[in-house]
Amino acid sequence: MKTPDPDRRSLESSVEFSPVREAWVQQRLIQSFMRSAWPALHAVVILILVVSLVLYQHVAVPGLTLWFASVIAVTLARYRVVWLYRRDMQHISGPPLEAFMRRYTWIWFMSGLIWGALNFIFLLRVPAADQFLCMLVMIGLGGFAVGAFSSFLGCFNGFVHGMGATAMAAIAWQLVSGQNQGASVNLAGLLVVAGVYWVALYLSGQRFHQVHRATLEVQYDNETLIASLRETSRAAVEAVAIKNRFIASAAHDLRQPVHALDLYAGWLMAEPEFVEQIAPKIVRSTKAVAALFDSLFDLAGFESDPVRVHLQPVDLAVLIRDLEEQYAPIAAERGLRLRTRVAPLQVHTDPVLLKRLVGNLVSNALRNTRQGGVLLAARHQGNDCLIDVWDTGVGISPEHQQAIFQEFYRIPMQGTEEGFGLGLAIVSRLSDALGYPVSLKSRVGRGSLFRVVMSRDCVVR
Repeated sequence: MKTPDPDRRSLESSVEFSPVREAWVQQRLIQSFMRSAWPALHAVVILILVVSLVLYQHVAVPGLTLWFASVIAVTLARYRVVWLYRRDMQHISGPPLEAFMRRYTWIWFMSGLIWGALNFIFLLRVPAADQFLCMLVMIGLGGFAVGAFSSFLGCFNGFVHGMGATAMAAIAWQLVSGQNQGASVNLAGLLVVAGVYWVALYLSGQRFHQVHRATLEVQYDNETLIASLRETSRAAVEAVAIKNRFIASAAHDLRQPVHALDLYAGWLMAEPEFVEQIAPKIVRSTKAVAALFDSLFDLAGFESDPVRVHLQPVDLAVLIRDLEEQYAPIAAERGLRLRTRVAPLQVHTDPVLLKRLVGNLVSNALRNTRQGGVLLAARHQGNDCLIDVWDTGVGISPEHQQAIFQEFYRIPMQGTEEGFGLGLAIVSRLSDALGYPVSLKSRVGRGSLFRVVMSRDCVVR
């Protein structure tokens, strides 16, 4: 015998008992019930009028009037419940909807009781033809309840049990009262038939409900599967687009420095006496290629292996000083000023990842600034430690401020240095890994501010 796959069993179990799935199915069942309830009420009103007119000349008026008033009252109450549902609850699911239905289930029970009580009025009291008509009405109501009410078992069970109990009570009362001795055998048989029909209605309703529920569960599973397939397809298309963008961007970014290396190498071979002029150019081109590969390797590392965060106390003054020593020569080479302002702060974080994050922001600021400089500051605000990177560069327009954190995205404007479009994407990944959000404020032509907000374990020293 084939052993079921344990993973499959666990998946099926999780789906079967999913609260979201159950709430969705229950909502659809109640919607189906309410859709049937409204036309059912119109039919019920017609039946009330027909039955009342048939019995009016053959039964006591007070009893018929009492039954008529009761059945009209409970029918109006059912109308009101359907109206309340359509007004307030038809788009609600879960516990509030179930609580609403439980609150009014008794109305369907009372409706069943009153319709069953009709047997006290007509049974053995009216001509046979009229009795037959009334019994057809009772049988029809029971059959109709199976199709119309079984979507919601609370109301269905209440209606069927209420009608069955009072109908059988009326037959039993006629049987034991001894008022119609000649009809005792017929009444006993009718009592048995009524009991069988009651049980048959109940079981049929349960079966209809199970079939309806199973159909909705399959529908939910299919819709969930289709949504999952759509999401997977979308992710696959996006992955292909990223791959294509990666290939195009990497090829574009590599072409220029590699081509320059080829030219410089040829120049050096042809005229070795110019080595002092050619060597720095070769070094710059080599650094550009190395920088691209470093960025690509960083990004690939984030994709293939989750970033491991090693927490420890970090002195922000020391971290900022290290970054200043690293990037000050680059700023000087570009004719820019790199200034720092540091408050005595300490955070509990990963120093390597935080340094890479802030370093990428400083590098991005220097690359996109033509005059003025960059300010790197660490300060305290409320319960947070903040690291700000200000620049006097060209700024970023609002329509680009979200996209710049995507891979290979470069702003199509003059005044910025050609980069690889990876620095801020790496910042985004490091931000997620550390749990430190990075915000951006920028004005075109005035510069930009990137802010790292560190809310955990920020200590003023």
